[in-house]
Amino acid sequence: QVQLVESGGGLVQPGGSLRLSCAASGSVSSRNSMAWYRQAPGKQRELVAAITNGDSTNYADSVKGRFTISRENAKNTVYLQMNSLKPEDTAVYYCNLNQYSVARFRNYDYWGQGTQVTVSS
Repeated sequence: QVQLVESGGGLVQPGGSLRLSCAASGSVSSRNSMAWYRQAPGKQRELVAAITNGDSTNYADSVKGRFTISRENAKNTVYLQMNSLKPEDTAVYYCNLNQYSVARFRNYDYWGQGTQVTVSS
């Protein structure tokens, strides 16, 4: 079992910055990828950014150049640095971890509780 604990959400003005953190604990495999998703009211959940254990990254077009995903493997922690925030970025942000189980020969998904990010003047 893996648990994900998020922090760093809150209210920020347009053009401002926030840094989200997500710490994983429990049976965390060395083979894993982590990601940030978000869901705005009335909208579908979407992938914001993802990072592999080898530090390969992928970003949604809407956040390229503004958001940066990174990780510290020794701490099993992933970060999302969000700059130049826009009202359209307002959403609940969810941390995700996907890992392979050697014992069960399959991948498992784990989710954080979600943290609210509100961009408003």
